[in-house]
Parts: sequence; structure tokens; C-alpha cells
Amino acid sequence: MNPFKIQEMLGQAKQMQEQMQEKLAHSIVEGSAGGGAVNVRMNGKKEVLKLSIDPSAVAGLTSASDIEMLEDLITAAFNDAGRKAEEILKSSMSGMLGGLNLPPGLF
Repeated sequence: MNPFKIQEMLGQAKQMQEQMQEKLAHSIVEGSAGGGAVNVRMNGKKEVLKLSIDPSAVAGLTSASDIEMLEDLITAAFNDAGRKAEEILKSSMSGMLGGLNLPPGLF
């Protein structure tokens, strides 16, 4: 194997990684729960940008079970957004690595 070729490949891999990080930082996903009562917006790097809770979701919260239900909705919205961010990551990875002719299942 030619060491210069390996250096070139490593340089290309680093450049691809930087491009992917940039794309993920600018990709925005939204997750929701409770029919839109709770919404989470995050970027493709899974950094939370905004959490919004519809006022009707907190109106009349009087018991611990009511608060627990709201907590469950918030958790579900975060998980929904996280899954969507993961889909963007997988899509980006397959697109960028597709030209490298790697064995199936490696990434």
C-alpha cells in the first residue's frame, strides 16, 4: 500500500467529516407529542434549539400524575426529535460513504 495514498484518503475523510458536521449543524428537525401539545426543535447534531409547550397542556395541572403526564409528553417529544436527527445522520453517512466502495454493513 502506498503511504501517500493513505495520507490522501485520510485527508479526504477529514474533509468529509467536516462537511457532515456542518450539514448536521444546519439541519433542523422537530419532534412532537400529545398532538402537538409539546414540541422540540433540534439540529442534526442533537442540540436542542427550542422547547415549546402549548398553554393548554399546563392548564389545570393540579396533581402529581398531571405533572408526570406532562413530563412523559416532553420526553416523548425529545425522543421523536432525536430519532429524526438520527435519520439525518444515517442518510448523510450513507451518502458520503457511498462513493468509497466499502463492504456492506461496515457503517
